[in-house]
Amino acid sequence: MTEKTFEEALARLEQIIEELENGELNLEESLKLYEEGIALARHCNSKLDEAQGKVEMLLNVEKGVARTAPFQPEEE
Repeated sequence: MTEKTFEEALARLEQIIEELENGELNLEESLKLYEEGIALARHCNSKLDEAQGKVEMLLNVEKGVARTAPFQPEEE
């Protein structure tokens, strides 16, 4: 099986949350979904960390020296 993209993992995580919040699962099914959800959350977090690192590397270069700074999204 191929690794899920961030978007695929996030969509599945949202689906798991809905199923768990529904309250119709037995304990064993709930634990299985919870375990899958934790793995997906870690995967998403890893992808976000990777993206943050790429954003930091792509920041402007000043006087020939690359600088890094945390990503700060524009406020609406």
